[in-house]
Amino acid sequence: MDVIATDTAPKAIGPYSQAIVANGLLFTSGQIPLDPATGNLVEGDFATHARRVFDNLRAVLRGAGTDFSRVTKATVYLTDLANFQTLNSIYAECFGNHKPARTTVGVASLPKGAQLEIDLIALVK
Repeated sequence: MDVIATDTAPKAIGPYSQAIVANGLLFTSGQIPLDPATGNLVEGDFATHARRVFDNLRAVLRGAGTDFSRVTKATVYLTDLANFQTLNSIYAECFGNHKPARTTVGVASLPKGAQLEIDLIALVK
């Protein structure tokens, strides 16, 4: 197994890695809308938060030498399912025509009061 750590994504806020590569698969830890420079939640609306999460995921994918086109599974956690359509629009911007399997779960709360968290499984190039 290889540990993935990049300075272009937020540092882990607990005893875990940003991602692990095992047997040609990348397993990311969940990303919330943290600014990598400050470690704080970004300011703004849900769309701003969602874009930050995807920017963080993109950085972790790049750190492992892969990208969104190689994602096989996404798990999305939302504290308010009313944000589902906004999430879908931004998700589609990031993935384009690529449509990995996905699970979306409504949850009561997330770390640091975040509104969403996403983790991915991807093939490593």
